Amino acid sequence: MAQTVGRNVAAPLLFINLIMYLIVVGFASWCLNKFINGQTNHPSFGGNGATMFFLIFSILAGVMGIASKLAGAGHLRAWRSDSLAAAGASSIVAWALTALAFGLACKQISIGGHRGWRLRVLEAFIIILTFTQLLYLLLLHAGIFSSKYGPGYRDTDYPAAPGVDPIHKGGTGVPASRVV
Repeated sequence: MAQTVGRNVAAPLLFINLIMYLIVVGFASWCLNKFINGQTNHPSFGGNGATMFFLIFSILAGVMGIASKLAGAGHLRAWRSDSLAAAGASSIVAWALTALAFGLACKQISIGGHRGWRLRVLEAFIIILTFTQLLYLLLLHAGIFSSKYGPGYRDTDYPAAPGVDPIHKGGTGVPASRVV
């Protein structure tokens, strides 16, 4: 039971973040389509000077977030240190893109002007996802501090012969080989 503390907490957060990233992609793509078509006077759209940049980074964050959640689902299924690398790396990139979209959402809010309900919903989802993705990222890497929270980076999970360093796979290599 102690080995699954991080897994039991990360799994519902992964599912919630996946649903929220899907909603972000849907709203951002609809808004970007209206923006490209020149329909910024649509009653549920509006916008200001930061809107185009915000929409582009929102779509990027949404797509990378969805890919991160797929890698995270594979990691939650395997729950080993070798699957942690893919899940951790993709979640860091997804969080970085979400943080960029968060900054642009704050800029869009501070500029003001008429923003339709779809843009306000998208801003709210990006702001919430910035913090929930950071929490998910911290839960993935909680195994660094204690193995009861999940796999760490130095856990081998592979049986090794006694007295053999698991990092070095044995053998002496090729002696005195030189490529000219």
